[in-house]
Amino acid sequence: MEERVIEFANVLRRNGVRVSLAENMDAFRALKSLGIADPLLFRHALRATLIKRGSDIQPFEELFDFFFLGIGQAIDALDRRVMAELGLSPAEFQQMLERIERLLKEMDGDLSDLTRALLTANRGELERLLREAAQREGESGLNDGFRFTPYTRMGARLGLDRVQSDIERFKAMLRMLGGAGEELQNVLRFLDERMRDLNRLLRQVIQQEQRKRGVEPRDSGQRSSLADKSFAFYTEDDIRRMNDAVARLAQRLKNRLSVRRKKAVRGRFNVKETLRSNLQYGGVPFHIQLDRRKKTKPQVMILCDISDSVLNASRFMLQFVYSVQDLYAKVRSFVFVSDLGEVTKLFEEHDINHAVETALKGDVIDVFSHSNFGRAFEIFYRNYFSAVNRKTTVLIIGDGRNNYNRPSDWVLREIQQKAKQLIWLNPESRMTWGVGDSEMPRYGPYCDVAEECRSINQLDKVVDLIAP
Repeated sequence: MEERVIEFANVLRRNGVRVSLAENMDAFRALKSLGIADPLLFRHALRATLIKRGSDIQPFEELFDFFFLGIGQAIDALDRRVMAELGLSPAEFQQMLERIERLLKEMDGDLSDLTRALLTANRGELERLLREAAQREGESGLNDGFRFTPYTRMGARLGLDRVQSDIERFKAMLRMLGGAGEELQNVLRFLDERMRDLNRLLRQVIQQEQRKRGVEPRDSGQRSSLADKSFAFYTEDDIRRMNDAVARLAQRLKNRLSVRRKKAVRGRFNVKETLRSNLQYGGVPFHIQLDRRKKTKPQVMILCDISDSVLNASRFMLQFVYSVQDLYAKVRSFVFVSDLGEVTKLFEEHDINHAVETALKGDVIDVFSHSNFGRAFEIFYRNYFSAVNRKTTVLIIGDGRNNYNRPSDWVLREIQQKAKQLIWLNPESRMTWGVGDSEMPRYGPYCDVAEECRSINQLDKVVDLIAP
């Protein structure tokens, strides 16, 4: 425990809290007398010995929760949420876990430690695996030239692809065995939710480790930090503040277009018509001719990848596009992971927040499948390509990671030839395009614009690309 207290004291120092060696010793003596059995007494002992300024109390409380309770509490919260969604009591939930554990023993092939811990809700083992991965990330994550995001690196260390494969094999075995209908459906729903829970948990661990290293500022620069922060690492509080950011960015775009349209009303100088109409004066421009052709509103079709790795970026773009939809003649939106579904009616019938949450939570398409851009593009071509015309801007938001499936880049070639423009905004660093299962080198040549877009500030720089 002394090592953990020393590590916690270092975390406090990295976040601007002054802790001396003498205060460390005071903490050791206090814990020796009081013990660590009572969690509340443990917290109070550390606060009394390590904190000496009133202004440091709030950061102490926040960092204590992150450091000592963060992962464990997150795991407990996920279990409670799953029980509530399945309508199971704690006893029924435990019975289901025991049945899953028995079935896992019958499964052919080895399961990863992470898969077994995840599916049997083994909190201790799950927490150990996540902490070990987080520690390795802290030790070596900054030494790879920033070619990969922390999520990508930790996902590789934990073997998320193997976990997904294990779960799919287990689901196939369950379907073969059959069983009671409702019970089987509950187990299948639990398995789908569990993979999504793991992705949520991984993001929370990354945020916790970043906070421990003092990466996130705690000062009044919170708004600017949100603008620079990668969508991938938005917290729940960031997502709530996202609405304000969307509104500000949308208003900025509308203001730019207002100025542009005022100039258009006056008309642009038409060189050819001016010369032609002034031939009788020897080419001297006595009569200036202006081009006052009315500009028609374009159409927009937006395709959003809503897999976990880019979920927040897609959430932001859906909100943004619908905040400025009055600037366009028509806006049609689609979401995809492997399947593709249209969500335009959701936004016509519901307020924006409800529509976005419904689109992203899995009511429209299966959000738990492996990403398959090629399949989604083929579905779009088969069902919706006829709606694309010379007034259509097609906007794709996604990382282009296709799990080594058929890329179907020919669909983008057909779209580019028929549409006004094809724009791809990628929430991954450009340095990772083409690395691993990324198909961006195949997709990029068929896009009029392909830009990295990982934060609000980056989106602000490319917002004119989607302006009418």
